[in-house]
Formats: sequence, C-alpha cells, structure tokens
Amino acid sequence: MNASPNGTDCAITASQVRAGRALLGWSQDDLAGRSSVPRRTIARLEADQGQPQRRTLAAIRTALEAAGVDFIAENGGGPGVRLRKG
Repeated sequence: MNASPNGTDCAITASQVRAGRALLGWSQDDLAGRSSVPRRTIARLEADQGQPQRRTLAAIRTALEAAGVDFIAENGGGPGVRLRKG
C-alpha cells in the first residue's frame, strides 16, 4: 500500500500491518497507542480502504519496527514481515 499522491519510501501493505500486529500480539488499539495513529485509521488501512498519508504509514512502520518487526520487501515471493531475533 503506497500513499500514492504523497509518494513514500516507507511503503507497507495492509497485510504486513496485520501480520506485524499478529506477531507482536497487538490489537489495533495497541498499535494506535504506540504509533499515535487513530485506531479508526489503522482499521481502514488494514481493510485497504482509502489512501493513507505518508506520515501515517511512517508512524505505523516505525512503531512496529521499534517493537521488533522487520519488513521484508517484495523480492519475487511477495512482501512480508518477521520478528528480529533477540
């Protein structure tokens, strides 16, 4: 999912956000609290509704990465996520 009109170098997909939360055992409310993005916005992003702004994607990605989620780029097998060791 790109923030198309705004462009982004922090592109993440709805599936990556859902998977990252699942790896951490976080609810949408947990991610909202840690990213300062409203839960309603996270729910819309995860449902592929609308085009989130670049700063929204960056805040979500930053919160998930700070908690240990690594985003895996599209490399022929599709984008994904994993937890860092340690």
